[in-house]
Amino acid sequence: MFKRKIVSLSIIVKNLLCHRMTGLRSARVLAHPSDKPRILHAGRRTPRPSIIVFKSFLLLLLLIGAETFAQGARNVDGCSIRRGTFCVDMNLYGADLQSASLANSQFTRSVLSGANLTGANLNEANLSSAQLRGANLSQASLVKTNARGARFNDAQLVGANLRGAILQNADLSGANLTGSVLTNADLTNAKLGGAMLNNANLLGANMRAANLRGASLVNANLQGVDFTGVDLTDADLSGANLDQAIFTMVKTNGCKGCP
Repeated sequence: MFKRKIVSLSIIVKNLLCHRMTGLRSARVLAHPSDKPRILHAGRRTPRPSIIVFKSFLLLLLLIGAETFAQGARNVDGCSIRRGTFCVDMNLYGADLQSASLANSQFTRSVLSGANLTGANLNEANLSSAQLRGANLSQASLVKTNARGARFNDAQLVGANLRGAILQNADLSGANLTGSVLTNADLTNAKLGGAMLNNANLLGANMRAANLRGASLVNANLQGVDFTGVDLTDADLSGANLDQAIFTMVKTNGCKGCP
């Protein structure tokens, strides 16, 4: 919208410039020598064409600069911040993407470590093999997001919605997922060592062969979760809902609340 306004203003200035120049040429042709004293007496000076051109040129430069700034505000290091954007193999380290609408976007193999994605919409986005170490995704929506092999080490995902997300082989070591929603999520072979999952909802999640060593799942909803082959060494499941959860070939040494 802003860009269209700038372009419109540029056209108006150009038309004004052409009009003034045409008027000056007409004045030169029609003016009579007897008119000169009258013009001088009135205290007026006909503007030089060069001055008009110079001033108009400066105004156009300012308008172009404003347009460029507006475009830059919608981009982060060449990545267009919008729904369905394509930002593969890009470096967005520490980018401020708070509340950004990035649903259906492609961030495969991109670096988003330390980025602020608080409240961002990443539904059905592709984050496979992306780097999100230390990123803040609190209250973000990642419904059905593809994050295979992504690294969320020490990331903040408090209250995040990861319903149906694909997190196979993802690294969430030390991540804070307190109060997050992971219903029907696929966490096969995921690394969750030392992760915080207190009060999280993992109803029907697939956690086969995941590493939950030292993780905290206090008061979490683990109903129907498949823990086959999971390492729950020193994990804390106190107060968790374990109804219909599958505990086959599970390592439970030092685990609190494990069956």
